[in-house]
Amino acid sequence: MDSLSGAGPRRGRGRLGEASPGARAAAAPWARFSAWLECVCVVTFDLELGQALEAASETPSSASASGSVVGRGAPGMRKTDTTTVGLPCPCKQVKDSSVKRGYFQKSLVLVSRLPFVRLFQALLGLIAPEYFDRLAPCLEAVCSEIDQWPAPTPGQTLKLPVMGVVLQVRIPSRVDKPEYSPPKQCSHESLLPTPVVLASVHELDLFRCFQPVLTHVQTLWELMLLGEPLLVLAPSPAMASDLVLALISCLQPLKFCCDYRPYFTIHDSEFKEFTTRTQAPPNVVLGVTNPFFIKTLQHWPHILRVGEPKMSGDLPKQVKLKKPSRLKTLDTKPGLYTAYSAHLHRDKALLKRLLKGLQKKRPWDTQTASLRRHLLELTHSFIIPLEHYMASLMPLKKSITPWKTPPQIRPFRQDDFLRSLEHAGPQLTCILKGDWLGLYRRFFKSPHFDGWYRQRHREMAHKLEALHLEAICEAQNIETWMKDKSEVEVVDLVLKLREKLVQAQGHQLPVKEATLQRAQLYIETAIGSLPKDLQAVLCPP
Repeated sequence: MDSLSGAGPRRGRGRLGEASPGARAAAAPWARFSAWLECVCVVTFDLELGQALEAASETPSSASASGSVVGRGAPGMRKTDTTTVGLPCPCKQVKDSSVKRGYFQKSLVLVSRLPFVRLFQALLGLIAPEYFDRLAPCLEAVCSEIDQWPAPTPGQTLKLPVMGVVLQVRIPSRVDKPEYSPPKQCSHESLLPTPVVLASVHELDLFRCFQPVLTHVQTLWELMLLGEPLLVLAPSPAMASDLVLALISCLQPLKFCCDYRPYFTIHDSEFKEFTTRTQAPPNVVLGVTNPFFIKTLQHWPHILRVGEPKMSGDLPKQVKLKKPSRLKTLDTKPGLYTAYSAHLHRDKALLKRLLKGLQKKRPWDTQTASLRRHLLELTHSFIIPLEHYMASLMPLKKSITPWKTPPQIRPFRQDDFLRSLEHAGPQLTCILKGDWLGLYRRFFKSPHFDGWYRQRHREMAHKLEALHLEAICEAQNIETWMKDKSEVEVVDLVLKLREKLVQAQGHQLPVKEATLQRAQLYIETAIGSLPKDLQAVLCPP
């Protein structure tokens, strides 16, 4: 039996860049492969030990980390010690009477630092059938093809050939708007086959994932917004991982700051931590398939169980909202088991529109675009008042003077913010009614508020430093300022300007190039005015 489920990293999002052609040519062997994948693993299931890593592709970079010596050929499959693996993957079960379970199960796993779930799903869909027929030689050939791929440069649309198919993808960038938009076809001619265009490298088919829970999408959005512990029990790793990844993507463009495990098993090293009843459940979303979790996690406040997709007439059958007291062991029926009452009223018009589109056989991508747009607008409506209030805490530009320490960002006072909602609340951009105040109060206690606030405060602090640097560089001539200043004050200015330049050059400060050049000139002028011994200290040979 073959089944395909999601792949890709559990969390984290790295910055991408591309080296020059000369640098790429001089790069270490398999550097291009490493830009996309860390390795390709083969995992077997042991009844007693759980997932055991049988073999993994090995590149020069991974070899140096493990202490192995590898030649400069294609990444080879190497045997490894038994290791627990918790990533969703394609798997194959074959009857085998010599195995205690009656069959052996083998899986193929891609490990990457990139959050390109949809791309890796498509890649696994191509690789897995061939691998299970031809085994290692197939993987070596695929690794060689991936090593020829161009770097995953943000903002570019790439054609990625593999196994006779071309995947056309657009690599997202920071300037992209978080909305559903398929990549444009490349205009240049190519001898390659017609590309298979992926509308997104990371976004899942949201509508397909949420079909059985459409009536509870807004409740689930609130649970994600508040960072509530949620167990997702599905009949397969594919459904479990896809639903978890769909849930954590609901908050875009708000960064998801909690832990999540698309596919979690009883063999995971953190099983005991998550199942203990001596402390509150952690802020994590778990995707599981073993009904045993219903018994061990009955103390969790929110449990979502979905079954195989079923239709009620020509519409998807919806899971019901149930109280946690209705939980039973193992044979628990599909449903959302929670005592949580949603703060916002359900958007019945959206549900009606989506179900009508299903009846009219509207394309899946169109349905997903409609659902994602709704969630995006909902999140925007929630965040905009927070952004406006946060912006009001920023000191005025006129209060920033060149030769004094810049003023501090004022503290975030929750009561002041809540009072501001009467005139600048989400009701200005969202038609949904409900207890918005109550939702904000609970949000303040969540990891997502802490993550959002820290990020915005850091960005504002950098902006403040940039404005201060600009004020210094736009002030009167530095020679005039230094006339009545002591050596200590001049040295202090040099050190501060240098610190600001280091920050700016690390892209932490939004400063114009002309400002940086003037700051460097100020540093040189200030140092030149000091005695030779101090110059030697500040500018060692």
